[in-house]
Amino acid sequence: MTATVRLDGLSLTRAQLVAVARGAGVELEEAALQRVAHAADFLAAQVEKQEPIYGVSTGFGSNADKLLGAHRLRDELPGAAPSGVSPHIELQRNLIVTHAVCVGEPFAPEVVRAMLCIRINTLLRGHSGIRVQTLQALAAMLNAGIVPVVPQLGSVGASGDLAPLSHLAIVLLGGGEAFVDGQRMPGADALARKGLQPVELSYKEGLALNNGTAQMLATGVLAVQQLEDLLDTADLAAAMTLDAFAGRLGAFAPEVHALRPHPGQVATAAHLLRLLDGSTLSDIAYHLVPKFRPWLPASWDTPAAQALGFDIGWDWVPFTQRHGREKFYQRFLPFRGGKKHQPQDSYSLRCIPQVHGAVRDALEQAKRVLDVELNAVTDNPLVFPDKVDAAHVEEQVISAGHFHGMPLALAMSYLKAAIPVLASISERRLNKLVDPATNDGLPPFLIGNEDGTESGHMIVQYTAAAIVNDLASRAMPASVYSIPTSANAEDHVSMGANEARHVLAMASDLGKVLALELFTAAQALDLRRDMINAARALAGRVDAEAFAAKVAGGPLPGAPERDGFLAEVDALRAQLAAAPEFRPGRAVAAAHAALRARIPYLDRDRALDGEVAAAVAMVADGSLLAAARRALAEG
Repeated sequence: MTATVRLDGLSLTRAQLVAVARGAGVELEEAALQRVAHAADFLAAQVEKQEPIYGVSTGFGSNADKLLGAHRLRDELPGAAPSGVSPHIELQRNLIVTHAVCVGEPFAPEVVRAMLCIRINTLLRGHSGIRVQTLQALAAMLNAGIVPVVPQLGSVGASGDLAPLSHLAIVLLGGGEAFVDGQRMPGADALARKGLQPVELSYKEGLALNNGTAQMLATGVLAVQQLEDLLDTADLAAAMTLDAFAGRLGAFAPEVHALRPHPGQVATAAHLLRLLDGSTLSDIAYHLVPKFRPWLPASWDTPAAQALGFDIGWDWVPFTQRHGREKFYQRFLPFRGGKKHQPQDSYSLRCIPQVHGAVRDALEQAKRVLDVELNAVTDNPLVFPDKVDAAHVEEQVISAGHFHGMPLALAMSYLKAAIPVLASISERRLNKLVDPATNDGLPPFLIGNEDGTESGHMIVQYTAAAIVNDLASRAMPASVYSIPTSANAEDHVSMGANEARHVLAMASDLGKVLALELFTAAQALDLRRDMINAARALAGRVDAEAFAAKVAGGPLPGAPERDGFLAEVDALRAQLAAAPEFRPGRAVAAAHAALRARIPYLDRDRALDGEVAAAVAMVADGSLLAAARRALAEG
């Protein structure tokens, strides 16, 4: 254990839960344990008075109309051997062992550890009737590194996550299975290996252990933690793509977003401007940006220039095609290169704040719901031992519905819809980069391909498209489709466990799409920067006549336009020669350098599988984002 988180039932944060999920231990606040003991003593006293209490002296669900006696009726059968176990105790054990029926692959250890932490924290509120020693045994199991095997499928999100939480509790009883030190073994062996003893449950303790929203909350918190970084990564990918397009930044200006101040939108626009700070590619004059031409042996006049692997050029606008556009050509020179003469970029670039920002707002709503749930009591019935003027026990042990996961389910549904949106706009930017019809003068599929033998980044877009389609097909909200359970006693359920589980898995796949955009944008950025800087270097060492040949890429215009053409070419040459070196924003450059440290520029086709996997890993481990954040912090 790398740290210890103190639990009191009142102040658990998402960051603390993530720390426990990743290995931190827990300790229990003494004042909270006193509340726990008080509620347990009260409940035991009521049982002694033979008060009818749901789930304590009655059955569960549709069996709630059955009152428990002093012993089981079947003990009166001829020849029956009395079990010697109180029906109240048998009820709690049977609840756990019969409800641990989930199927599928086990949850990752960090999910299960988060579930344990959540359950311990909510029980510390002192409204569940569990005994101190049982709660301490649960904490000891967590701290010992025992991770119950919890299959992923089986919760309908009301009454809470009954089946998954039963898989947690059954190990405490010496049943089920658990992982210890990476090995899967029977629950009894796991306890013995760590020197722990099985627990025998008392009044309501089975119900306290398995009646709550811990699975959906644990997976939701871990998903949100992942999505927070992925949103910043999405902004970084978009910023790198914007620099690769020499994009227009006016759409991100603060005064623009003050007119429609959705919080996420405002935050995204400001973040993009910080990431792009220091860029001399963004907002570059249209006429300075050359367009790609395939490399030929005669493309360049020096060996160093020929090593570039591409050619560049512009289209000159003849005098006869400028009528009605004179004012424009007073401001911009009459050359069409890689940047179209238009004041706005396509939606996938211009509308980044509106799209990414809406996803940010969805995430903020989910965080608000999760923060409430982290310190909520979510089992049933609820024990109020100090309720003043209670005439009957029903006023102190109240059956309610806090186990219902709909608040979490709807918040997760919102995120399920948001994740494919973020992935989709990322894939659209990637597609623009590889498509010569939309990539503003970059080579098709971002590779020279002068011999027609190379595919470059063509199929990277296919992979992104496949993931986006998969995400979209999984975005159907589970929360709208209730299937009643427990013989219709539980006739409306949330399906929140499925929602949160989907969001956690979908977040990982979103990261893959963003990695593919970054992988592709880095290639495009290299090309855009190198093409403009090659033009700048050429302009600084040749005269107007020599530069005109590069601009035209063929014969120069004849009389009477030749002199005017040469004069305008010389003006273009002079502006490029006087310009500082073209570069991306500082934070974008830092992320680009981190990626290039592991993945080299693609000058010729080669196997890309390992490089794609490396890009995905760098998004998953946060190293690309960390590089950008360091650059932002350094200013």
